[in-house]
Amino acid sequence: MRGYRGTRSESMKKIFVFLFVAMTTFACQESLEQKAAREAELYTRKNCPAQMTDNIIIDSMTFEASTHTLHYYYTLTGVADSAGVLNPNDARQALLAGLKNTTSMGAYKEAGYQFVYTYRSQKNPETVYFETVFSKKDYE
Repeated sequence: MRGYRGTRSESMKKIFVFLFVAMTTFACQESLEQKAAREAELYTRKNCPAQMTDNIIIDSMTFEASTHTLHYYYTLTGVADSAGVLNPNDARQALLAGLKNTTSMGAYKEAGYQFVYTYRSQKNPETVYFETVFSKKDYE
């Protein structure tokens, strides 16, 4: 009898350990929304502001959970910091092509998240020179 109880006891311990590990693993997984918020904050903290080109600085990236939107904020500087310099059609097409080709955003694109790009003036930060929104129908 004793050997049987020991074997059964060992089996029960293994089951409890397995269940504990499984529950802990599932409990620690974050939702896609939580991941987006964390990654946006981390990207901004580590990389912003950063010079993208001679006249474009990325200021921050945010995540708006209520609309499932990743929002990129840029500042135009130097010769680009004037009305009419940035061609809206060319900018939109370039941003859309970049979004379509970015594999790191795959999970967000599959989930149908929106992507917003806002370009402001360095001389007058209240001035928005260009803003565009891409939804799933745009980047599919």
